[in-house]
Amino acid sequence: MAKVTDTVAQLALPFVESAGCSLWDVEYVKEAGEWFLRIYIDKEGGVSIEDCEAVSRPLSDKLDEADPIEGSYTFEVSSAGADRVLKKPEHFARFQGSEVEVRLYRARDGRKDFVGLLQSWQDGDVVLEVGGQPMSFEKKEVAQVRLYPRF
Repeated sequence: MAKVTDTVAQLALPFVESAGCSLWDVEYVKEAGEWFLRIYIDKEGGVSIEDCEAVSRPLSDKLDEADPIEGSYTFEVSSAGADRVLKKPEHFARFQGSEVEVRLYRARDGRKDFVGLLQSWQDGDVVLEVGGQPMSFEKKEVAQVRLYPRF
């Protein structure tokens, strides 16, 4: 049986693409006792509220029709954001050379957060350039990797 997020991604893709966007990620998570289905979209030049609406309205109807999720949930469509989480191989490939923040489950050298240039990603292992030196993190120690925008 397919995961909820995979099923929803397949349903969402035509609506996302017809709005001129790309599908960044799908989350189905429980927070404070409530279920949330979140669709994250991306577009060159940034995502507008109109882009989110153009996906949300028809996709909501399609989700009601297909009914891939038992029970109630809150449905949201939003931009992946400037500080987006990198999860998939294509995310890491697209942002290689960009500044990212790696958060660890446990502190290393008294720190849990490291910021540097993304050098490589292989099966969850991450290599950053931090202070001109390569720094490697194993998949098992990495809680999250996200873009680190500077404004």
